[in-house]
Formats: sequence, structure tokens, C-alpha cells
Amino acid sequence: MRSLAAAISFLTRLPVGRFVQFDSSDVARSAGWFPLVGLLLGAIGAGAAAVLRGHLPSMLLAVILVVLDALLTGALHFDGLADTADGFGGGKDRDDVLRIMRDHAIGSYGGTALVLLVALKVAAYSALLGGERWFWAILLTPALGRWSILLLTAALPYARQTASVVREIGKGSLVLGTLTAVAAVLAAPSNFRCIGGAAAVIVVSFLFGLYCKKRIGGITGDTLGANVQLCECAALVAFLWNL
Repeated sequence: MRSLAAAISFLTRLPVGRFVQFDSSDVARSAGWFPLVGLLLGAIGAGAAAVLRGHLPSMLLAVILVVLDALLTGALHFDGLADTADGFGGGKDRDDVLRIMRDHAIGSYGGTALVLLVALKVAAYSALLGGERWFWAILLTPALGRWSILLLTAALPYARQTASVVREIGKGSLVLGTLTAVAAVLAAPSNFRCIGGAAAVIVVSFLFGLYCKKRIGGITGDTLGANVQLCECAALVAFLWNL
């Protein structure tokens, strides 16, 4: 339970950390639970959609779901996407990219990436809410996104020389996280679409991982956050494919 609580505390703003103190080693050991935390976030979003769906237009509800995601996570992965876009967009070489990503001020690349991300997610959620299979898409998308963290940490080295939780995450976490993700996908009634969502996450993680390896020699916390957002978008598109 301590390990799961550490994962919740690290990935969300839920007040678990008020009761138990965690260090970086606790968080690293908890990484296998990241997809389960994603399911928790997805359940909150799906629950909110179930309550509000009959009372609000789908577009407005889609905006609320994106806002809820940002509030529940402290915009953690939104920030990672913005920093990564600024670094990769403006950096001339490896060191320059890493330096820019350290600067938390949002530049033009980061701002554009956030606008496009929010627009895509709002459009996707709105379209899903107009169909019949919206519940499982909203539930599973955050879980698949956080599963992508384990795919990259198992495959690529940490790009910086400094200490980081990312460096401490072991490859064994991928086993537990994958079991959780697979069980969730197989439990969904629309298995084919859910498997498509998982496949999209694998493809995006592979391609983005290759790009990170080429540009900076590995991954950082920011690039992991960016990949979460990219994978969530890919999963949503997969859920909508031929809807």
C-alpha cells in the first residue's frame, strides 16, 4: 500500500502525501503502479462525464474533462510537453536542448504545443461523448498514457548526469505496469478498439523514444511527460477510428 500511495502522491495532487512521507526511492519503486494511478484518474473523469453528460453540451463537458485532468495532476505532463517542445524546437545541440528544458518559462514552441494538445483533446473527448463507447475511452486513456512512462524508462537511459527518480526506475516495473494495462484493456467490452489504443501508445513511444535518443541521448522527466500527452492523444484517436 505504501508503494501505491507513493505513486498516487507523485503523479497526482490527491492529498496522499499529507499522511505518509515519500522519498525518490519510494517513488521509483512505485512505478509499476503508474498505470493503476492512470485508471484512478480515468475513473474520476469517466465518473464526472457520467454525471454531467445529460446536462451539458459535449464540447463544454470535453473542456471540463481537460481542466479536471490538469487540476488532478497539477498539469505535470502539460508542463513536460511544453518544456520538451521548447527544448527540441529551439535547441541547437544536446546540451542546448537540455538547458532550455531546464528553464520552466514557456516559449513559443511550448505554447503552441499546449494549444494544439488541448484543442485535440477537447475535440476528441467531444466526439467520443457523442458516441456509445465514451466510458472506456475516458477510463483507459490516462492508464495507457502512464504505461508509456514504463516503456521508455525500460528502453532508454536517463539523459542527464544529475540524480533523478527517472534514473532509479527499474525495468521490473514494466512487468507489473504491463499486467495492469493488459488486464484493463481485456476487461473492456470493445477489446479491438482498446487494443488499438494500446498499439498506438507503443508506436508513439517507440518513435518518440528514437527521436529523444537521437537528440539528447535518452530521456528526461520532461520528455516522459511529453510522451504521456502524445500517447493519450494517440489513444484517443485510436478510440475514435471509424467510430
